[in-house]
Order: sequence, then C-alpha cells, then structure tokens
Amino acid sequence: MTSLAVIILTHNEEKHIRRALESIAAIASQIFIVDSNSTDKTVELAEAMGAVVYRNPFINYSKQFQWGLDNAPITADWIMRLDADEIIEPELVREIAAKLPGLEKEVVGVNLKRKHIVLDRWIRHGGRYPLILTRIWRKGHGRIEDRWMDEHMVIWGGKTVLFDSPFSDHNLNDFGFFTEKHNKYATREAVDVLNRRHQLFDEDLSLTSEASSLQASLKRFVKEKVYNRIPFPISTLGYFLFRYIFQLGFLDGREGLIYHFLQGYWYRFLVGVKVLEFERALATLSTKEEKRLELARLTGLKL
Repeated sequence: MTSLAVIILTHNEEKHIRRALESIAAIASQIFIVDSNSTDKTVELAEAMGAVVYRNPFINYSKQFQWGLDNAPITADWIMRLDADEIIEPELVREIAAKLPGLEKEVVGVNLKRKHIVLDRWIRHGGRYPLILTRIWRKGHGRIEDRWMDEHMVIWGGKTVLFDSPFSDHNLNDFGFFTEKHNKYATREAVDVLNRRHQLFDEDLSLTSEASSLQASLKRFVKEKVYNRIPFPISTLGYFLFRYIFQLGFLDGREGLIYHFLQGYWYRFLVGVKVLEFERALATLSTKEEKRLELARLTGLKL
C-alpha cells in the first residue's frame, strides 16, 4: 500500500481546519500541522481529528513549511502540501487513491489543478483555472522554494505527472481578511522584487519546468523578465484588462469582477506602490547591508 503524509500550516484556522482534514481522511496515513501560535480552537480541533501538531514561530510561509518537512517524522512514501483553506474534493480523493500506488518509479511529483471559490462561485476564467501546482511528491525528492512570496515546491530526480480532478481553494473569511492578508503579501512580494534589483540576500533560482509545473515556471519568467520591468501603473492596468477582457474574466459575473479587480488589479497596484516606497527609502544608502537592514526595519520582516 502506498502511504501519503500531508503537511498543513495553520494560524487561527478554526473555520477551515475540520473541513480540510475531513477532505483527506481517506487518503492520508499521516497528518502534520505546523501551527504558528493560534489563539482560537485550531490546535484543539486538529488534535481531536488525529493530526500531529507542532508549534513553530512564523517568519514566512516558505521557512515554515520547510521546517515542517525537516522536523516532522515522515515515514510515508509520498508527501502532500495542503493549505488549511483548501479542500481535496471527492473526485480527486478517488483519483489519488487509484493512481498514486501505480505510478512508475521515475515519477517523483504530481501536479494538481487548483480552482478558486469566491463568494461560493467557482472562478473559471481570467486565467484562474486551472492553476497547475506541484502538490504531491515522493519523500526525499522535494523542497519548497526559499522566497518571501509566491513560493512553489521544487522536485528533483524524476518527472511529474498531472492528475485530472481539481482541488478547491475556498476561504470562508470576509473581504476585510482578504485585504489585510494581501496587504501583507504585497509587502513580501515587494521584498522579493527589491532583492532581485539589489541582490540583498541569496535568491532561490530553482524553479524550472523540470522542477515544478511548466505553467508555474512560465508565469514566474514572464513576471520577472517582463511584467516587473514595466512601470507599475501601466503593467497593473494592462494585466487586469488582459485578464478581465481577453481571458474572459467578465464571464465570472459579479463575484468574478470583485475577485479579478481586487486580486488582479488592486493587489498588483499595491505591490508596485510598496516597491516604489521602499526603493525611495533605500536610494540614499550605499551598501547592501545598509539597504537590507533598512528594508527589514520598514517591513518588520526578519530578512
């Protein structure tokens, strides 16, 4: 029998954790929660459902997940990455159970299709489905990128395959939570942009089509080599119009307009503003160390 360990990061996820754990109950032989000081019932609910919970101070998603990979006593053949607000749907559960045991030895990673649910509506257009992500890999053949934002799994030693059935990203929090979360995301993404400009610390350059999904590596290439080099008032508007009109985002209705505008325009504009703000603060500094320390002070991040 093929075994599967699932790692989930949590912080105050009592709205989601039971749903996530129930969705993987039929396929997970081990479940590890890495919690960053939740003050709600997240830990209590997870332990009641049989998950093993570890606590670790949060720096960023990448370091937290890698800490889980390095410290959890994983004995399973395969490992899955799952967010607390994600759901492995029944069709995908059946596909994993049927296909995972029969994969050839040269297959070391499995790509899955993620779909977004916003205000209970599946966002099908605007380039948002399918988002193809490496989420399952053989033990010893994967790690997470060391980045402040937009981190992906990196695998080695073989090839990946794509499963047909999707999983869902369905956050139940309100849009106040959404904007607060994306404000923090924008700060972290701005740090990555400035790091590429000034080489303030080592950059992880491992994301390739062989090490992850072709879609993820291609999007990273376009963002870093084209999008980030265009003045942000132009790039953000252009991206939103491309996504909403040419990629048919308008077909997602009112819910789609809300999501595509906030995530595809407001968030991208906010990243650009933060890059501009931080860049001006660093302009008078001469050394990389001075710039890194000032950026850490401005963002509150442990760079």
